[in-house]
Amino acid sequence: MLFEAPNPDQQLWDCALRLLSRRDHSRRELAQKLRQRQFDAELIELALDKLERQQWLSDSRFAVVQVRQHVFRKHGPLRIRAELQRKGVTQVEIELALEAEAPDWFELALACYRSRFAFAERLDIKERARRVRYLQSRGFTSDHVRYALETPPE
Repeated sequence: MLFEAPNPDQQLWDCALRLLSRRDHSRRELAQKLRQRQFDAELIELALDKLERQQWLSDSRFAVVQVRQHVFRKHGPLRIRAELQRKGVTQVEIELALEAEAPDWFELALACYRSRFAFAERLDIKERARRVRYLQSRGFTSDHVRYALETPPE
């Protein structure tokens, strides 16, 4: 019995679908993963175009899902934007995804702060700076951080 050599187009297509079956990817992210697997750049672009036409690959859907996941993990808007930009999502799609989710960033910062730190009546400079750095590393703006630190417990 003779085996045919696998068709590179079909291998690429199968690999792309396998990756997308696990989770959504941005176009840039999927292209990068396919390049790492040594597929031809032109074939990759053709496959990505076909996936987008069939709506199996969508940067806008990817952005919405990513925003939702980051909000669930109590990440702020700065971190979410940076992460999506790094993955190749356009600024317009990022803003639309953030508007679609539309969390109250101040309350999210407060929830993040309270889940990490116990209330303290007074904080010394070092401890306050540590708490500020924590919230900033989570992607919250200085206004969100100030709100979280200055809101008294219920």
